[in-house]
Amino acid sequence: MKVTIDGQSIDVEPGTTILQAARMIGGDLVPPAMCYYSKLKGSGGKCRCCLVEVSKGSEADPRPMPKLMASCVTGCMDGMEVNSKSSDRVTEARKSVTEFLLINHPLDCPICDQAGECDLQNLSFEHGNPKSRFIEEKRTFEPENIGPNIQLHMNRCILCQRCVQVADQLTDNRVHGVLDRGDHANISTGISKAIDNEFSGNMIDVCPVGALTDKTFRFKSRVWFNKPYNAHRECTTPGCCGKTTVWMFGGEIQRVTGRKDEYHEVEEFICNSCRFEHKDVNDWVIEGPREFEKDSVINQNNYVQKLEKVQIDTEKNILLGRDIDRKKISMAEIPLNNNNKNS
Repeated sequence: MKVTIDGQSIDVEPGTTILQAARMIGGDLVPPAMCYYSKLKGSGGKCRCCLVEVSKGSEADPRPMPKLMASCVTGCMDGMEVNSKSSDRVTEARKSVTEFLLINHPLDCPICDQAGECDLQNLSFEHGNPKSRFIEEKRTFEPENIGPNIQLHMNRCILCQRCVQVADQLTDNRVHGVLDRGDHANISTGISKAIDNEFSGNMIDVCPVGALTDKTFRFKSRVWFNKPYNAHRECTTPGCCGKTTVWMFGGEIQRVTGRKDEYHEVEEFICNSCRFEHKDVNDWVIEGPREFEKDSVINQNNYVQKLEKVQIDTEKNILLGRDIDRKKISMAEIPLNNNNKNS
């Protein structure tokens, strides 16, 4: 089947969704997604961030679809034409969805461990409104201890339900889910039972916001201060690939995560033993620095990113005398004298 998205055509197999086709093409036309996760069955259709405009249904029925469609759950048809980035209608809808998601969000990015790799943060940078029209009181939830390794911040949750699907599909005994309805809906265990299954840590990786964070890394460092390296070990836990990303600060491993692609989806899930219990460098075979496929605050000035030297062309008189001042400030011309008590 042939599908055209923002003027770019691609041949796809039957059953492919519009979002999957857009990801095959790549680039800026790929719709954002907060609830869809390609590794989880049945995900998508909840956040409405990936809305697109179908200007032509198919060759058999060329009529446009009257409403904007969620691209993550809308299948492609032969001859379908879709407008994503090029549609003003879609852009306005995504701004509205972003504003809706931020209504109850506490906006505590300066203290949130997810800051710097948060999908909601990226979404708000592109589609957010700098001013809020919401004057009512935000919904709040009492803190709840759901386990020894995972911290739940329900105030930040956008109810994408990825964590519930991870527990459903990776574990045998899910003990948490979505409770209540409407604006009272929340993620909880219901009876305050600890989540302690061997693959529960993957809930942290799939969470697009800071609702689920790693207690072993909590408030230790900002993610952009860490250097990520690909690493692996021979893990004996059934179902664990043993291939991870270790985030290092100097010679210390501060946290371990699954390897993620450019859409922030893990390539393979890992067990809690690899994630929480092996923080010694000797436990891992370090493969090398991890290359980033997507620009973010983490890989700015990174060692794997080629940077061009910036030169400012201006008149010499404007910067006259500045070179001498710089030497004085840096003290490069003043030798260190250990005998000088005032130094």
